[in-house]
Amino acid sequence: MSTYLLAFVVGEFDFVEARDKNNVLIRVYTPIGKKEQGEFALDVAVKTLPFYNDYFEIPYPLPKMDLIAIPDFAAGAMENWGLVTYRETALLVDPLNTSSNTKQWVALVVGHELAHQWFGNLVTMQWWTHLWLNEGFASWIEYLCVDFCFPDWNIWIQYINMDFKRALQLDALDNSHPIEVPVGHPDEVDEIFDAISYCKGNSVIRMLHNWLGAEPFRTGLAAYLKKHKYSNALTEDLWASLEATSGKPVNKVMSTWTSKMGYPMLSAELVETADQITLNIKQQKFCANGDDSSDSSWLVPITVITQSNNTPQTYLLEAREGQIVLDGCRAGDWVKINPQQIGLFRVKYSDELLKRLLPAIKNGALSEADRLGVQEDLFALAKAGYSSTANLLTLMGAYGNERNYVVLSSIDTNLAELGSLFSHLPCHVQFKAMRRKIFAKVLAEVGWEKRETDGHTDSLLRNMLIGTLGRSDDDQVIEKCHELFQQHVSGGAQIAADIRGSVYCTVRQRGQEKEFEQLLELFSKTDLHEERDRVQRVLGSGPNADLRAKTLEFALSDSVRSNDTPFVISSVAGAGHEGRDQAWNFVKNKYPIFLERYAGGFLFQSWCRARVQISQIWRSTRKWSNSSLKIKPIR
Repeated sequence: MSTYLLAFVVGEFDFVEARDKNNVLIRVYTPIGKKEQGEFALDVAVKTLPFYNDYFEIPYPLPKMDLIAIPDFAAGAMENWGLVTYRETALLVDPLNTSSNTKQWVALVVGHELAHQWFGNLVTMQWWTHLWLNEGFASWIEYLCVDFCFPDWNIWIQYINMDFKRALQLDALDNSHPIEVPVGHPDEVDEIFDAISYCKGNSVIRMLHNWLGAEPFRTGLAAYLKKHKYSNALTEDLWASLEATSGKPVNKVMSTWTSKMGYPMLSAELVETADQITLNIKQQKFCANGDDSSDSSWLVPITVITQSNNTPQTYLLEAREGQIVLDGCRAGDWVKINPQQIGLFRVKYSDELLKRLLPAIKNGALSEADRLGVQEDLFALAKAGYSSTANLLTLMGAYGNERNYVVLSSIDTNLAELGSLFSHLPCHVQFKAMRRKIFAKVLAEVGWEKRETDGHTDSLLRNMLIGTLGRSDDDQVIEKCHELFQQHVSGGAQIAADIRGSVYCTVRQRGQEKEFEQLLELFSKTDLHEERDRVQRVLGSGPNADLRAKTLEFALSDSVRSNDTPFVISSVAGAGHEGRDQAWNFVKNKYPIFLERYAGGFLFQSWCRARVQISQIWRSTRKWSNSSLKIKPIR
């Protein structure tokens, strides 16, 4: 057993308990008086532990499994063997006040940490260089587990808009890094413990799982765990087991994805003759800045479906260019490369191929995941300069009838990114009007209150729509939010948990000192950490600079847990370019305090890494940290 997996907890806690079908005692420990908030996580754990027993073909080796919510816990969770520690927001679910989004998060985190009991604990990486496999695998299988526990959540489609999208965004930057980075000393671990390890790591595992096939992958994984249990292993040990069960060159293919940063863009053109229809593919490195000077290439597993043949056709691209003869394809068919967005690459369709996809998007012939993927790829291509804005706008017109939560959420996120670029320009008014036109009719259909027919993603959609329309100056939505909020704070009808975050955000963005003080009162009165988290994440989002300054001082007060301080500051940083500057100046002025409070920890470092993205601020960071304070710059 590795020493980093040993934990003791001393304190007063309540708990709920149950035994799984294999008679393992599972307990969820909570702060005193909150044991009912542990019931949901307990239910997930009782289903998850036997699922992993069967999947890995190895019984969980301990007689008990404890999950405990710890106040002031910096990380989301830690997979200590048999005693997993969690933040309260990653484990506790209040039946009346927890949103569907938080329940989903709790299920994913529980699935992730319990997967580590085998992959990471039973078999531990030989050295930190292989950390990506530990975290990448757990970040992939958590979705498999949640899909097993809650099949109606459509979690794999949401995955595309979460981890997969994050991997593609970050790994297209010049300052990315390979998944597998040599680590000379444990102090260097924090430098690679980032979204590349997690998100790109799980994305390549997902791609590998699809390429090998579900059963060969599972069989090879089980063989790997059995061979190396209670010992250490290398990434290459897993590849060897998977090669043995699949008969495919796993190490040869995967080394091209783990040893270099970035990923490819596949340009596709169709050649139709009387005898056959061929898809010509050419790969090059995709760069967020549009640079095409790289000579990198990958061994790329590709799948293709067509209008006349919905059975995925698989092909391994082993050179810069290749041709796929499309079986069962007819002249004029649409062609979708990378169905379900499995492969970690962007697709650049020829104008003709893109044109053919438009009707399939409009009439829903393409799946939700594929409608999402076409839009995501073209948005990224247009932003990087590989495609035209005209093509993007033409494509967006095909989504007029879209009602899927994940697809609409993706469109919303991409439009918000565009909006942030000209938030200080006059054209932002017209831009907000366009967003209102897209989303107001959907909210009118969904309504403000939960319907009997609503599924899990309907609740997520309603919350997203209210937040989006509030940020887009929709007068009706803003008025409704203020009405609900005043009823809520006065002790009247309580705002439904699923939309409470968006209502708070809308009210704070359009409110003044009265609403600011009301939110602070909500914060001080509740003992539910999720409710406090809702408030602190929107507190600084208003237009009033004085109230943003109060928020920043509040972030360092005794009222805010030290592990939550970065999120309070983030609420200010998210308030447009003025908020970003104000938050950044505050961090600079208070940097010695932050250095003392978070020295050696990854929480604030991770926050800075996520927030400091603009080149102007990066230059300011270097100049200020090197010349003014003469201390180590924030990385």
